[in-house]
Amino acid sequence: MPLEIRLGDVVRLRKPHPCGGFEWTVVRLGADIGIRCLGCGRRVLLPRRDFERRVKAFVRRGEPAPNPPPTTTSRSHEP
Repeated sequence: MPLEIRLGDVVRLRKPHPCGGFEWTVVRLGADIGIRCLGCGRRVLLPRRDFERRVKAFVRRGEPAPNPPPTTTSRSHEP
Protein backbone atom coordinates (compact mmCIF):
# COMPACT_ATOMS: atom_id res chain seq x y z
CA MET A 1 0.00 0.00 0.00
CA PRO A 2 1.46 3.40 -0.96
CA LEU A 3 2.34 6.00 1.65
CA GLU A 4 0.04 8.97 2.07
CA ILE A 5 2.32 11.88 1.25
CA ARG A 6 1.20 15.50 1.70
CA LEU A 7 2.71 18.82 0.74
CA GLY A 8 4.53 20.23 3.73
CA ASP A 9 5.34 16.85 5.31
CA VAL A 10 8.69 16.80 7.09
CA VAL A 11 10.36 13.41 6.76
CA ARG A 12 13.51 11.81 8.14
CA LEU A 13 15.41 9.80 5.53
CA ARG A 14 17.55 6.74 6.25
CA LYS A 15 20.84 8.25 5.07
CA PRO A 16 22.10 11.79 5.72
CA HIS A 17 22.50 14.43 3.03
CA PRO A 18 26.15 15.44 2.46
CA CYS A 19 25.47 18.60 4.51
CA GLY A 20 24.67 16.33 7.49
CA GLY A 21 20.90 16.87 7.53
CA PHE A 22 18.46 13.97 7.85
CA GLU A 23 15.22 15.96 7.62
CA TRP A 24 13.49 17.05 4.42
CA THR A 25 10.24 18.81 3.59
CA VAL A 26 7.97 17.70 0.72
CA VAL A 27 7.53 20.51 -1.83
CA ARG A 28 6.14 18.66 -4.88
CA LEU A 29 3.86 15.67 -5.41
CA GLY A 30 3.35 13.53 -8.49
CA ALA A 31 5.17 10.64 -10.11
CA ASP A 32 8.32 12.27 -8.72
CA ILE A 33 8.44 13.65 -5.19
CA GLY A 34 10.22 16.98 -4.71
CA ILE A 35 11.96 17.41 -1.37
CA ARG A 36 14.04 20.25 0.16
CA CYS A 37 16.80 19.65 2.71
CA LEU A 38 16.14 21.50 5.95
CA GLY A 39 19.90 21.74 6.57
CA CYS A 40 21.11 23.47 3.41
CA GLY A 41 17.97 24.12 1.32
CA ARG A 42 18.98 21.89 -1.60
CA ARG A 43 16.04 20.60 -3.70
CA VAL A 44 15.96 17.06 -5.06
CA LEU A 45 13.45 15.10 -7.18
CA LEU A 46 13.06 11.40 -6.38
CA PRO A 47 10.85 8.85 -8.08
CA ARG A 48 7.95 8.03 -5.73
CA ARG A 49 9.13 4.43 -5.30
CA ASP A 50 12.65 5.50 -4.24
CA PHE A 51 11.23 8.14 -1.89
CA GLU A 52 8.97 5.59 -0.16
CA ARG A 53 11.91 3.23 0.37
CA ARG A 54 14.15 5.98 1.80
CA VAL A 55 11.65 7.43 4.31
CA LYS A 56 12.42 6.35 7.86
CA ALA A 57 9.79 8.41 9.71
CA PHE A 58 7.41 11.34 9.45
CA VAL A 59 8.59 14.14 11.74
CA ARG A 60 5.61 16.42 11.07
CA ARG A 61 2.62 15.99 8.79
CA GLY A 62 1.49 18.66 6.32
CA GLU A 63 -2.07 19.83 5.86
CA PRO A 64 -4.42 17.35 4.18
CA ALA A 65 -5.48 18.25 0.66
CA PRO A 66 -8.79 20.13 0.55
CA ASN A 67 -11.75 18.32 -1.00
CA PRO A 68 -12.32 19.43 -4.59
CA PRO A 69 -15.54 21.36 -5.23
CA PRO A 70 -18.44 19.27 -6.54
CA THR A 71 -18.78 19.25 -10.30
CA THR A 72 -22.01 19.44 -12.21
CA THR A 73 -22.56 16.72 -14.75
CA SER A 74 -25.30 18.28 -16.84
CA ARG A 75 -25.25 21.61 -18.57
CA SER A 76 -27.99 23.26 -20.51
CA HIS A 77 -27.10 24.94 -23.77
CA GLU A 78 -29.84 27.50 -24.04
CA PRO A 79 -29.32 30.44 -26.39
